Amino acid sequence: MPLARPARAAVLLAVGSLLLAGCGDSKATTTKAAVTLGNCGHEVRVEAPPQHAVSLNQGTTEILLSLGLADRLAGTATWTDPVMKGLAKANAKVPRIADNNPSFERVLDADPDFVAASFVSTLGKGGVATREQFEKLGLPTYVSPSDCAGKDNSGDGDGDGARAKALGIDTVYGEVHDLATVFGVKERGDKLVASLQRRMAKATQGIHASDVTLLYWFANSESPYMAGCCGAPGIITRALGAKNVFDDTHEEWPQTNWETVAERDPDVLVIGDLTRTSQTAESAARKIAFLESNPVTRNMDAVRHKRYVLLSGQAMNPTIRTVEGVEQVAAQLREFGLVK
Repeated sequence: MPLARPARAAVLLAVGSLLLAGCGDSKATTTKAAVTLGNCGHEVRVEAPPQHAVSLNQGTTEILLSLGLADRLAGTATWTDPVMKGLAKANAKVPRIADNNPSFERVLDADPDFVAASFVSTLGKGGVATREQFEKLGLPTYVSPSDCAGKDNSGDGDGDGARAKALGIDTVYGEVHDLATVFGVKERGDKLVASLQRRMAKATQGIHASDVTLLYWFANSESPYMAGCCGAPGIITRALGAKNVFDDTHEEWPQTNWETVAERDPDVLVIGDLTRTSQTAESAARKIAFLESNPVTRNMDAVRHKRYVLLSGQAMNPTIRTVEGVEQVAAQLREFGLVK
């Protein structure tokens, strides 16, 4: 493992002191070309816009690609879905250093000058490496504020955590502004956020789904991960005025049993259609086959009437594609005749 700071990073960046900042704080200060911002308890400082960044999760990657920064990405990793529509050409130019978490050494081999991730667990113990490991080499790191603002990631498990309060879409927009500021493309960030806001307004115009109950199934058929109240699915649910049948838990993705799911009997099943293979029943096709053959679930109202909404994993995570999730769920509720 190389212990020396990569040469490119040494020219472009200064070592940021590890001062505590407010978790999720997205206020940035700029002096000449330097940018400093508080991010999930860390101070992030870059002396000049990154030119050779690595993005360790699909969510941050798609923001950077949407900002037109493919030429400044040295690598990406950890994909659950095909890249967002309209970004395939740009994404094809960027090396994929791993489909899942790469090793710390593999990231350093890409000679990055900035490292971004969507999840605290990616840049924590058991992940790629800790933020401190990168920062000791003078490499600034950034984690999506949506994974730390109002969220406790200290519990056991795979890092899903629990939320003290509901996440809002404005936190996702704040991430766009942060990254646009760091990379020196603030106007592009403003334009992207304005576009997302228009899409949200259009998707939810006139929709009132207060009588509709939803359930969000991300992955796993043996002990399924179902969305709690307050993560990205909560953004979708609240935007439509609907009700999540598991909104009585603040865990991000609590695991439950099928008897409990059948008992709550939602009107609509929102199903993650994933292309990864790390859990059982990743694809929507496998999930639906399970639901329609399992004696506990096959008589649920949503299953009998085939009220399924298929979403990418990224739409069910707090990313810019959560807006896509709002659009798709709204359209399907209308198609099912559950809302006008």
